Order: sequence, then structure tokens, then C-alpha cells
Amino acid sequence: MESRLSVDINRPIAEVFEYSTNNLAEWSITCVEDEVIEEKPGMVGTTFRVVTEDRGRRMVFQGVVTAHEPPHRNAVHLDGDQFDIDVEYLFEEIASGTRVTQHSVVRGKGFFKVFFVLMGWLMSRAGCKAQESELASLKEHCEARGATD
Repeated sequence: MESRLSVDINRPIAEVFEYSTNNLAEWSITCVEDEVIEEKPGMVGTTFRVVTEDRGRRMVFQGVVTAHEPPHRNAVHLDGDQFDIDVEYLFEEIASGTRVTQHSVVRGKGFFKVFFVLMGWLMSRAGCKAQESELASLKEHCEARGATD
């Protein structure tokens, strides 16, 4: 399952990049915990752990940073029990601030691989709604932080 969505944020690109990559649990609706396990120079290869919660269901992911190119690109691979997720954030400077594009690819494991094939259309719609909510939350947090400058 693959999705791509963008949001425009009325804040400078470097600020949006820094906040979004270093404060995930603060702005994310689903991420309730994140911790760095081992930080690597330049960030690529840095490992971390993320705990998400959605409708009372918690999932734990082991993650690795796969790209870190401030202030334009950040990508991670998340390895979970039921599925893996590759997420890439692209940051583009625009006249009003920053456009953030999130590109996600979710790959089911075991039963979930079959489930994704059978119910992919429905899960894709739900995934897009979740992605919209996440990006709206990022926008709200970034712009609220800017209002206090």
C-alpha cells in the first residue's frame, strides 16, 4: 500500500525540518513514544524505537534512518511485527514557507500480506485519512510554535 500527501506550513524550511524530525512524539497523533537506540554520525543508520497507538491498540516498531539531508529530505524504515513501513519526508521551500510531502509504503507480513491484497482499497482510504491527520497536526504544531517567536 502506497500513499503520498503534502501540506503547506507557514514556517521556514529549516525550522520545519528540525521540528518534524526531532519531535515526532510531540506532533504525531499516533506516536506515543520514540527513543534513539544508537545515533550514527550524519544520522543515516541511526536506530530507534517507536511505539504507536491507534484506537487503543499499541504497536512497537524498530526503525533506522535511511536518508537525512537537511533541510530537504528525511527517510526512515520501520520494522513491525505485522507490517513494515518506509516513510520519506520531502521539504520544499515555497513563497509562504514550506511544503512537506510524506511518501509512505506499507508492506504487510504473514496474514497481513494477504489482508492487504484483499482489503487494500479500504486500508488505502483509511491510511490517507490518517496521513492527512498527521500532516495537519504537524502544520498546527509548527505554526503554533512560530506564533510564540
